[in-house]
Amino acid sequence: MEAQYYEIRLEGELGKRWEDWFGGMQISHPEENQTLLAGWLPDQAALHGVLFKVRDLRLVLISVIRIDRPVPGEK
Repeated sequence: MEAQYYEIRLEGELGKRWEDWFGGMQISHPEENQTLLAGWLPDQAALHGVLFKVRDLRLVLISVIRIDRPVPGEK
């Protein structure tokens, strides 16, 4: 299975310092009191790992969306 691009929306605001802990996913704040984790994950196991971290921090999960995009560097 190839890498997939995900957007994971959370309630609350996480700082950029959490990006490394979330596997390098980019952190942004599209709305007040929301965090968007966005980026490429190599497989479903990595997605579950991110979701476990969300659970461990007791964050409220709003949505998980897989977006079909070409993998960077591939034609």
